[in-house]
Amino acid sequence: MPPRTTDSTPERHDDDRVPSTGPEPETAGEREGGAAAGAGAGSGKGGDGASGARPAEPGAEHTAPTPSPAGENGDEGGERGEDGDDTDQRVAAMRRAADGGRRWRALHLAGCAVLLAVAVTGGAVAVGGGQDGGTGVAAVSAAGALSPGDLARGDLDAGIASLQKHLRAQPRDFGGWSTLGVAYVEQARTKGDPSRYPQAERALRRSLDLEPGNDQALAGQAALAAARHDFPGALSHADRALKQNPYNERALCTRIDALVELGRYDDAAKAADTADDRRPGVPVFTRYAYVHELRGDVRTARSVLERALGSASAPADVAYVATSLGQLAWNQGEYKTALGHYARALAADDAYLPALEGRARAQAASGDRAAAVTGLEQVVARFPLPGPLVALGELYEDRGADGDRAKAGDQYALVDAWTALARAGGANTDLETALAAADHGDKEEALRSARAEWDRRHSVHTADALAWALHVNGRDEEALPYARRATATGYRNAVFLYHRGVIERATGDERGARTHLKAALDLNPGFSPLGAREARTALKDLEGNR
Repeated sequence: MPPRTTDSTPERHDDDRVPSTGPEPETAGEREGGAAAGAGAGSGKGGDGASGARPAEPGAEHTAPTPSPAGENGDEGGERGEDGDDTDQRVAAMRRAADGGRRWRALHLAGCAVLLAVAVTGGAVAVGGGQDGGTGVAAVSAAGALSPGDLARGDLDAGIASLQKHLRAQPRDFGGWSTLGVAYVEQARTKGDPSRYPQAERALRRSLDLEPGNDQALAGQAALAAARHDFPGALSHADRALKQNPYNERALCTRIDALVELGRYDDAAKAADTADDRRPGVPVFTRYAYVHELRGDVRTARSVLERALGSASAPADVAYVATSLGQLAWNQGEYKTALGHYARALAADDAYLPALEGRARAQAASGDRAAAVTGLEQVVARFPLPGPLVALGELYEDRGADGDRAKAGDQYALVDAWTALARAGGANTDLETALAAADHGDKEEALRSARAEWDRRHSVHTADALAWALHVNGRDEEALPYARRATATGYRNAVFLYHRGVIERATGDERGARTHLKAALDLNPGFSPLGAREARTALKDLEGNR
């Protein structure tokens, strides 16, 4: 299961001014997270995905004309038409690009990014018939703009349209611009639409032009950086926001996320303690739990999440925390428990993507492959993100019916298309590329991407990705130290254990290979339809050689 990251972790957005002990609805994300865009690519044969992440300094006030929130000259994105139509057009464009990339990959790979960027961004900036009705408009007060908390309670698209309308009337509302920027980050996360990132960046810069140093916009820049996988940038922006307002919850949470993704786990634990002191609540509790999970302390992680779920009241909070509990249970091979948590999440929000994906993975691990395929098909039909695309492709491969190999290839080609789109939106996709390509693409590209990501950050996920990329390129002696590093924190992850066992076998360490392949299957025997099958085969061969 992809780790919970900044991409998939919603945050409670209020005015960020006063400490609060009660949970409120959350919106912007990453972690799983994350979050990765939701999600990083979780290669079934092996990879967990990673999260999301980061941008720059504004100019002085009064130096440029006020941009229009309605998309004039390409600024900030116009009001969109019906969300379903927009999503369908985006998915169709990705599928057309992926089909071309699959049949003529060498010739058209560069053009794929251009096609996707034009197809998706064009829809994002077109001035359409935005809807002014619904929850979003009611939340716009006469005194100011829509708050991110209000966006979380209602229809995000309608809320953004209302906020754009407000900013056309009040273009110097710096708080409104920062809220719009954060809303675009959230829209990118929930819809898998990285074309929103440049729009978010422009809105946040405009807020800082109007009110230099305001902590809301700085925290928004931190969230955007996290969504783009620029974790040093996220940390820098979060620290700047916290200098202005030490109680800014978004900045406190993004700081934890960035430290986790950079592999600075001791610092992340301290940051979680600080955030818990200043702004206890669901957003902080979930991150606190994840820090403990990464250190192998599953009991504390579960206890904290259960307390967080008990304190959650808003549907967004319930869906997120229940899904986090489901992912934690799935990682431990507790599929029945995981399915129960996903059911609770979907009762709160029946369209919550991480819960739908998690349920399908748990169904597959439980042996209900038909339901898993159906569930993942429904997920990728609306949100073709790397994690569920790879999971669905591997389920097709494992099923092996007529046409399934071609269907699997379609899913892997869509990962390439999504990657091109994300890069066009300014996101770093090297970890997703490494994870997917190692098993289902260009192995040399997997290694290039894994090395590039390792140069940026030393997390357990990047260590595992680099180890596996080195392995599939036949460089197992070089891979082994990274495989060991991926398992060094005590994080209970069957994929990491499987990768280490395979690499140890390739280097002649049969004892280590037996230990870690068995540990992977004991922990989570359904961690991947293809990886688990290969782990069982390898372990059987090793036992036969004793």
